[in-house]
Amino acid sequence: MKFPIYLDNNATTKTDPRVVESMLPYFSDKFGNYSSKHSFGLEAKTAVEYAREQISKLINAYPDEIIFTSGATESINIAHIGFALANQNKGKHIISSMVEHSASYESLIFLMKSGFELTFIKPDNYGRVNIDDISKNIRKDTILVSLIFANNEIGTITNVNKISELCNQEKIAFHIDGTQAVGKIKVDMRKINPSMMSFTAHKIYGPKGIGALFVNKNSLKVNLSPIIFGGAQENGLRSGTLNVPAIVGFGKAAEIIIEEFDKDVLIYNSLSKLMHSKFLTFIDEIRLNGHPIERIPNNLNFTVKKVLSQDLMSRCYNISFSAGSSCASESNKRSRVLKSIGLTNEDIDCSFRIGFSKFNTIEEIEFATETMIDQINYIRQKTLK
Repeated sequence: MKFPIYLDNNATTKTDPRVVESMLPYFSDKFGNYSSKHSFGLEAKTAVEYAREQISKLINAYPDEIIFTSGATESINIAHIGFALANQNKGKHIISSMVEHSASYESLIFLMKSGFELTFIKPDNYGRVNIDDISKNIRKDTILVSLIFANNEIGTITNVNKISELCNQEKIAFHIDGTQAVGKIKVDMRKINPSMMSFTAHKIYGPKGIGALFVNKNSLKVNLSPIIFGGAQENGLRSGTLNVPAIVGFGKAAEIIIEEFDKDVLIYNSLSKLMHSKFLTFIDEIRLNGHPIERIPNNLNFTVKKVLSQDLMSRCYNISFSAGSSCASESNKRSRVLKSIGLTNEDIDCSFRIGFSKFNTIEEIEFATETMIDQINYIRQKTLK
């Protein structure tokens, strides 16, 4: 068993060695620019378009619906800001929720400061957004609904199928932040039928710095203004020299997910069940945050009374987990997501997140679980003295 044990796989994942292997030739022998017309460029273009096909198959999309970006954050920004700029003549009202990732929340706040009106729906105590709350907040000037598919902190899954159906009926664009959902649950763009979906490679054992925006060509006509200008790559929507090695790696990661999805989910479920059951058995005053069933299989988020998560992390030095989402922790603020589902400041300070990987083993999870239980009991006993 190798230390430290990494259990923060909702923040990022280890790049699959097969993905790394697929990327290596495009750093050296096959180093051409996608936009070049000579043989090196054509070689790069062939590799990129093959990866686009691999990624489209993962979400049941068409290859020409995949726009490459630097990651989910940029994809979200294009979906929000690019769409808002292109459609502001139709209205300036956007609906989202209080449990969005900071990439969504902050880009929407930017739009609000730029003259758009935002409605942030409060979720229930599990972090679910009620479709009736979406429906009753739709106005004549509503142009976009944007929601997270699977929450990065608490793992709760949004019923995007029903919400997409509502948006299509109302002729309103629907954007999904699919960053945590893709690769952990079945994601089918033809069945869900949203206008747009953002996702990224590094959450599915691919490289960092590469993501995609799905733009549905069969749903409502989606007009987008570019927010990066230059060489008009990616149909003029996202200028910049394509990161060919990373795109190749993204494609390989997608291919592996397709082939091994069922096996991966079995691993997530077995590791999650093991840790969850032991925590409930040996720890008093513990709460699972998020929905107990409607959640992605590799995520657990707990509140343990009278145990500060930072204290627990410092004592479990050989286990890597999170005291919140990695992006939120940059600002050192309490989790907006946990607050929105009803946790007090004290509860938030006593909450932590576990994210499982297909590379984790039963032995690792048994060790991590027993260590965390021991340290939780130690901290509580020390507090009582």
